[in-house]
Amino acid sequence: MNIKPLADRVVIKMAEAEETTKSGIILAGSAKEKPQIAEVVAVGPGGVVDGKEVKMYVTVGDKVLTSKYSGTEVKVDGEEYTIVRQSDILAIVE
Repeated sequence: MNIKPLADRVVIKMAEAEETTKSGIILAGSAKEKPQIAEVVAVGPGGVVDGKEVKMYVTVGDKVLTSKYSGTEVKVDGEEYTIVRQSDILAIVE
């Protein structure tokens, strides 16, 4: 099944949460921070949203930094994705 986002929406796949700290301490499930870096899986066409022209700046394959609790989480074919507005993406990670 394919996900095709509409308007200024972007489908992202979040990076895995860190299992250990930098010093080697293994984290319990509740102690893991929600990752903020994700890979772009699909991008909507942009267009007019709320009366304003929206140009899409991200492309499929980009690594992006998102707002911590933004978007809607969905599960498709056993994979977890998040659908966010382009405005919830803070930066492209290079």
